[in-house]
Amino acid sequence: MRKAIAVLALLILFVFLAMGAIEMRPFGEPEETEMDDYFLYDEEEGSQAHNHVNNVVTAVLFDYRGLDTLGEATILFAAVSGVLTVLRELKKEGGKDD
Repeated sequence: MRKAIAVLALLILFVFLAMGAIEMRPFGEPEETEMDDYFLYDEEEGSQAHNHVNNVVTAVLFDYRGLDTLGEATILFAAVSGVLTVLRELKKEGGKDD
């Protein structure tokens, strides 16, 4: 029974991967949308005029995705702090046994 479920799960995974591969666009030929014009070309009402920056990547990261970027930085800081705290405690425990 487990083998049948595993085979079915792999078959479903393969079908989804095949569908995704078939639907992929050729490399270097992205689909053009209205947002392309807004971010890259529209100088009067586009990203550059709205955000007063020359770099579109900077505008997206800090203006449109600023809170998300701040949240990611906070999570990274908390993870590093947690790992350092655990390692410090392990070092203290290891020193007491010697």
